[in-house]
Amino acid sequence: MTRVCVDIPQEILDDLNQHIGTDKKFVNVSDAIRTACRKLLDKLDEIDVKHGRKR
Repeated sequence: MTRVCVDIPQEILDDLNQHIGTDKKFVNVSDAIRTACRKLLDKLDEIDVKHGRKR
């Protein structure tokens, strides 16, 4: 898997960390960010289809 480095404001990381842990939605920060990226890309695909830019 390719490694990517990003700068994230502390307030966003603090919010994200509230959802990370053994009994929470994400296992780690990487998992949370991957999931967020996938969901964003899915939404962008939906928007492109809606506007006729993609089938």
